[in-house]
Amino acid sequence: MSDVQKVLMPSNPLKPGIDRYGILSNYEPGTRTLEAGFQIAPPFKPLPVDIVLEKDVAVTLRDGVTIYVDVLRPANAEKVPVIVAWSPYGKGQGTSASVMGVFNLVGLDNGIMSGLAKFEAPDPAYWCAQGYAICNPDIRGVAHCEGDSVLWDRQEGRDCYDLIEWLAVQDWCTGKVAMSGTSYLAVSQWFTAAEQPPHLAAINPWEGVSDVYRDLVMRGGLPDHGFARQLRDYSFWGNSSKEDIIAEADRYPLMNELWESKIPQFENINVPAYVVASYSNTLHTAGTFRAWRRMASEDKWLRIHNSQEWPDYYDEANREELRRFFDRFLKDEDNGWEETPRVRYSLLDLQGGDQVNIPAGEFPPAEVIPTKYYLDGRSRTLGTTAPVDGASAGYTLGANPDEVSFVTRFDKETVLVGYPKAHLWVEAEGADDMDLFLLVQKLDAYGTPLQQFTVPNQSARIHDVTERGGSILRYKGSDGRLRVSMRHLDEKLSTDDVPAHSFDRVEKLSPGEVVDVEIDLLPVGLTFYPGEQLRLVISGRSLLGTMMPGIREYTPAESGQHIIRTGGEHASYLQLPVKTA
Repeated sequence: MSDVQKVLMPSNPLKPGIDRYGILSNYEPGTRTLEAGFQIAPPFKPLPVDIVLEKDVAVTLRDGVTIYVDVLRPANAEKVPVIVAWSPYGKGQGTSASVMGVFNLVGLDNGIMSGLAKFEAPDPAYWCAQGYAICNPDIRGVAHCEGDSVLWDRQEGRDCYDLIEWLAVQDWCTGKVAMSGTSYLAVSQWFTAAEQPPHLAAINPWEGVSDVYRDLVMRGGLPDHGFARQLRDYSFWGNSSKEDIIAEADRYPLMNELWESKIPQFENINVPAYVVASYSNTLHTAGTFRAWRRMASEDKWLRIHNSQEWPDYYDEANREELRRFFDRFLKDEDNGWEETPRVRYSLLDLQGGDQVNIPAGEFPPAEVIPTKYYLDGRSRTLGTTAPVDGASAGYTLGANPDEVSFVTRFDKETVLVGYPKAHLWVEAEGADDMDLFLLVQKLDAYGTPLQQFTVPNQSARIHDVTERGGSILRYKGSDGRLRVSMRHLDEKLSTDDVPAHSFDRVEKLSPGEVVDVEIDLLPVGLTFYPGEQLRLVISGRSLLGTMMPGIREYTPAESGQHIIRTGGEHASYLQLPVKTA
């Protein structure tokens, strides 16, 4: 029997006065009709059609645990398909101060929503008007539901399987069920689809983690728990216990059975999938692209946008496109969806000239050639020819500067689209380990770093919260990280484009030892015009800060000096995906 066990901690019920509490957060079983024109509260928009609200309906899962769901469906309608929004965020949270505050932060008008949606979920006001029902569940251990809650786990997949099969046989349902939503609601779709519920007809993951160890608690083998702590402490409100993901990461710092159970079985995902990704979400980007690559679905589509998940998800044109996808696979409409390019990607120029919806048959596009740009420690440049002579460059942790960089200038228009990676030869002086943080930046012709807000809000406040953090709200480049003692590659998962580490062993450095490491960086879509430059930055501290404002920043524990070897027998390089046509 395995000695690997989940760690639980007490949970607390969601009560009035907590900023996650909304108008529909009360436990009030029953059915009522919300008539067209109904407005739950200012500033939310009125309903366009009559909607039946079945509130706090009990659903019993296979192990006897009872959860409670809200179902919103068109009144006086024949049978309709249903879309599930699975997350621990309260099913009544749409009108809460926290959700309204997020919309205000990113610059979205709360009036675009009805207030009936869960956070990051489809709005029943729109979907009921289009002939769909929405199911907003409270999940295991949350609100009045029984059991102990878990965080991004195969248990969630099994639970949602049971809910989907329950929904499919309700007398108002056609028997076809889909899932949609961003962030947590995207992650739960990987796990649910991998369980293959018979009545799940399609999924729509809109940016989400797909490996809790590699994406959330130990990215690059570093115990950076800032967002995990936020998720644990402010998302699972209930009467029982909840999973303590931080304690688990402290107890099990290496890959084991617990973390394996928090990776979806991608090879089992075979339903039609419309996946949406971005280059800029430092929490979700790696996981979304990983799931896209590895899922087995033959009918899968990928769109890579140029903004942030919330404004992109609630954009009217994008919502209409999602309806076409669901109409095809939930209503069997012959609407030409299959003619949609399997991949549509964006190219950022960070100066207002982004291109979007560029069609391709795959990602990276077939015209992309991985090209090595070699580091030169003497000139601090990047070049396509390896330096003959060896050299080194480095920095002392805690000093100023505490980073080293290399640049290249493009003499013609150059497009990068795909997966960058770094192959570095490194040495530590005065320490037996190294935390390495990498950033690939675009510079203008005068050497000024170019950045771009991913949200509509560009006020002084958003400048403040993204100056040293809030990286999902302002794009500063493609980043990567690795603890050198965790450098061992997983041969089964690694490709030439995307190295993957096993994280199952610790290999400390000996004095004077030089080792090579491969570091994956987030995928890119960048256009460089003649004269513009690319800069690779290497440091022992986080170069982007926190993912979201207000969370605790990771502080590396190491000291000493980091040395990057270049040229000769230690030809370090940055591999870039260069589009040739």
